[in-house]
Amino acid sequence: MTAQESTSTRPYLIRALYEWCTDNGLTPYLAVRVDDSVQVPREYVKDGEIVLNISFDATSALQLGNDFIEFKARFGGKPREILVPVGRVIAIYARENGQGMAFPPPVDMLTGGDVSSVLAPAPAVPVAAATTPSDDRVVQLVGSDEGGKDEGGDAPRPPPASGGARPSLKRVK
Repeated sequence: MTAQESTSTRPYLIRALYEWCTDNGLTPYLAVRVDDSVQVPREYVKDGEIVLNISFDATSALQLGNDFIEFKARFGGKPREILVPVGRVIAIYARENGQGMAFPPPVDMLTGGDVSSVLAPAPAVPVAAATTPSDDRVVQLVGSDEGGKDEGGDAPRPPPASGGARPSLKRVK
C-alpha cells in the first residue's frame, strides 16, 4: 500500500485527542469549516465556521467515524442531528486550555473547489507547528484576550479556565 492509497490520519488523531480531553476532564471542541456537506444549525455558523462542543455531557449517540462525526445535540433547547465530514474538521482542542491540533484546510479552500489537483490529503500537524502550503505562518490556538506570555518563556499562556474567552485560531508570523 502506498502513501496515496492509505487512509487519512485525521479521524484517528481526532479520536485520540477526544480521548485525551475526556481522560483529563477537559471539554473537547471541534472547529469545523462549513459547506453544503456539513449538517449543522446554520444560524450558529459564523464566517463559514462553527465550533462544536463534543463532550459527553453536550452530545448523545456520538460516533467518531473514519468518514463522518455524527451526534445529537441541543442548540437553543432544540434537538438537532449533527453530521460533519471528517475532512471539514479544521481543529480539535480542549476548551479549558486551548491545547489541541489544527489540520490543513479542506481541499476546496486550497484549490478553489478543484479536487483533481490534490493527490493525497495533507497530514495533520500539531497546533504549534501548523503551516499552510502557501506560506510560512504558524497557526496557533490562543484566547481572544491574547493570553500573554508565561514568565519563563515564549509559550503563550492558555486562556482562562472558568468562563473566560473562547479559544480561537490565529495566524502568527
